This record gives sequence, structure tokens and C-alpha cells, in this order.
Amino acid sequence: MKTQDVVFLVEHLNTFADGEESIKTIGIYSSREAAGQAVERLSLQPGFREAPGGFTIDQYTIDKDHWTEGYISGE
Repeated sequence: MKTQDVVFLVEHLNTFADGEESIKTIGIYSSREAAGQAVERLSLQPGFREAPGGFTIDQYTIDKDHWTEGYISGE
């Protein structure tokens, strides 16, 4: 797989004391290194620094379905 065939999605999940969750899409990067640098930069910012373990970096192949099944919504 060529490098240009993939991107890296950085998100941050913060779970509050009341159980509520907030997920933020940080950005989409061309390399894992660039994604990691974004995490390093933002982990010092208010909100992010209080939940440094909330960052995820996920690799996605471009032009490919990543959720291929339906879903059942909650009631």
C-alpha cells in the first residue's frame, strides 16, 4: 500500500464525571508522524491536558468503505 493511499484521523474523547462524553475531531493527516505531532501540540492545551489519554490515531484507507454493515439504533 502506498503512503498516499492512507490518512490518519486524530480524535479526542473526554468523559466527564457525570458520564457525558465529548468527542472532537482534531484533524486528518498524511502520516502517522504528523498525527503524533498534532497530539503532542494539543496535549498541552486546556481541556486536552486534563485528559491526555483521550487521543486516538486511526489509519484509514482512502476510497474504501470502513463501516460495511448496517446498525440498530437505540431506543
